[in-house]
Amino acid sequence: MIKIVLTNVPVDDQNKALAFYTDILGFIKKKEVPLGEHKWLTVVSPQEQSGVELLLEPMAFEPARLYQQSLKEAGIPWTSFAVDDIQKEYERLSNLGVQFSIPPREAGTVMIAVLDDTCGNYIQLMQEL
Repeated sequence: MIKIVLTNVPVDDQNKALAFYTDILGFIKKKEVPLGEHKWLTVVSPQEQSGVELLLEPMAFEPARLYQQSLKEAGIPWTSFAVDDIQKEYERLSNLGVQFSIPPREAGTVMIAVLDDTCGNYIQLMQEL
């Protein structure tokens, strides 16, 4: 059996990313291990603290930086997070100053919204209908 235990999002500043992903989005820090000028830094959902970890990966590799930039310029989210009530999250995050490139809207069998994580990425929020 194979299961996902770690996924990543590239960030331009790990400290800024940690603040955004914890203080704004509501994840909690799981691991922080110094590795030279960067660190192995992961966050998890408070509801699934033993679940999938999200690595806040520093952008130290130029081709990856170009890929991240190209996705954002095209308006494509790096990843997607599930929410129970997208309208409630949209309002909560907007009140915290989060910028959205796409406000909540229906997309087939889901509602989506896309936010700017302030670290170089668009992130999609998704609620199943």
